[in-house]
Amino acid sequence: MRLRRTSPAPPVRHVHLGLGSFFRAHQAWYTHRASDADAWGIAAFSGRSAELARTLAAQDGLFTLDVRGPDGDELEVVTSLVRTHGADDDDAWLTYLADPAVAILTTTVTEAGYLRGPDGHLDAEHPDVVADLARVRTEPSFAGRTAPVRIAVGLLARRDAGAGPIALVPCDNLQANGAALRAVVRDAAALLDPTLPAWVEENVAFVTTMVDRITPRPTAHDVALVRSLGGYDDPVPVVTEPFSEWVLEGDFPAGRPRWEDAGARFTDDIEPFEQRKLALLNGAHSLLAYAGLALGQTTVSEAIADPRCRDWVEQWWDEAAAHLPQPAGELDEYRAALVSRFANPAIRHLLAQIATDGSKKLRERVVPTLLAERAAGRGAAGAARVLAAWVTHVRAGQVDDVAAERVRAAAQGPLEGAVPRLLDLLGLDDDVVPLVLAQVAELERAAA
Repeated sequence: MRLRRTSPAPPVRHVHLGLGSFFRAHQAWYTHRASDADAWGIAAFSGRSAELARTLAAQDGLFTLDVRGPDGDELEVVTSLVRTHGADDDDAWLTYLADPAVAILTTTVTEAGYLRGPDGHLDAEHPDVVADLARVRTEPSFAGRTAPVRIAVGLLARRDAGAGPIALVPCDNLQANGAALRAVVRDAAALLDPTLPAWVEENVAFVTTMVDRITPRPTAHDVALVRSLGGYDDPVPVVTEPFSEWVLEGDFPAGRPRWEDAGARFTDDIEPFEQRKLALLNGAHSLLAYAGLALGQTTVSEAIADPRCRDWVEQWWDEAAAHLPQPAGELDEYRAALVSRFANPAIRHLLAQIATDGSKKLRERVVPTLLAERAAGRGAAGAARVLAAWVTHVRAGQVDDVAAERVRAAAQGPLEGAVPRLLDLLGLDDDVVPLVLAQVAELERAAA
């Protein structure tokens, strides 16, 4: 028996770009749990493959959320997702964005999907951006494949339809993601139509968010478990942990669901929450991914159980916490909660999944702490170790990165030459090279 709706679906008022497990465990779940969920249906678009969209469409957008804690699994059928589309369904994209009933566009496109240059603006010379813009100009029905261009094309359709204001809500692990999305969307808008940025400024709110929920990639075992526990077939369940956090800063000029009913938090100053999460959670994840893989581990729970990794994480946290604005007691509680989450054996969070796009992620997660520690006159050994683990990882040929060609080229040759080139990709100068070289040597000894 497959999942099917037994009652009318809520109307589409929310569009999402980046159909995947995290979105379904997070934004879709918060909307499902809102007290006014019957007024806020979501239409979601895949980032690349249409296969997931087709599978979900066959079961009316319904899917199973398997909340997996140390003591067992709790299944919940999430009902907020009502339409799913492949990335190439341009007609649907333009229709939704031109609909005045649609009030929100959320995104989960990863940090790499913003296609930013070193200055934080759209990399207008990126081949994918160039190709998108060229095709948009010659094919009015084409909406683009890169997130910045696709969103700008949708906003152009909204303006031309007189559909009114909308809130754009990025949900990627990127500090100040609202400002980051604003910059690349405005740049894409200016390239599409010089008059569009002014309309965007007046009618589009860019909300900044901090999101947190671990969602490992589902497996065949997870599908079988849902069938066993739930008594129905769902080929695309989502596995997640009990913990979830969503903090938002910004305006919703056309309205929003009551996400606070599910625990979302609205604030006038999101920066402290962003800094805490990027440094303590995401920074530790990167360390565990690169160091754990070097030591022969596979999952986060395996890595944090290794006394060497645990000690390295604690040292990293000590350095990062020194530059966070929260009280020490609050940070200690957060760190303790992270250890429990990392150690949860029921969540098989693969280190290889976390290790992707290091050239982008480390800039946000680790480099600020390293520079702050150096400015304070300290050695920054914990931060240098994270970078050293990444160096070791990519020099072993394990490169799954948005800048893969540049990373591979930089990693070639003798270590003494490769380290400066790799650190340059992170925006660091040669002063840091001796620190990282020392930590590479330590890691190699530990892995021997």
